[in-house]
Amino acid sequence: MKFELKRNQALEIMAKTGVWRNHYEPPAFRALWKMGAKIPPPHFTPFIPLAICMGLTFGVMWGIFMWLFMWSHTGIELEHALWASGLAGLLFGFLMALYYTYGKYKYKLPNWSSLGTEVSRS
Repeated sequence: MKFELKRNQALEIMAKTGVWRNHYEPPAFRALWKMGAKIPPPHFTPFIPLAICMGLTFGVMWGIFMWLFMWSHTGIELEHALWASGLAGLLFGFLMALYYTYGKYKYKLPNWSSLGTEVSRS
């Protein structure tokens, strides 16, 4: 129950910043929350775990898509496809973690650990 309280408080804070909902509550995170995952919203996730999560997800999905619709038909070796997917995932994860970390400082957001300890003010 404490996680849901903290998540709701974080989302309430983000809603007041004017950031689009899909930026502070991305569809992938909403789906993970519905499946029971207890991960904080992206602006409240530390840099390295966020970069890994975003990079792995993107790299795998992009690699599968590219293999099915392009690379397998052009004769690219599987090893090269894996390297390309890995590099794309690293770059995407790093850039997304930078974006969300910048937003955390831009909007002066509190740390995840400090949420849930006080009642939110309207």
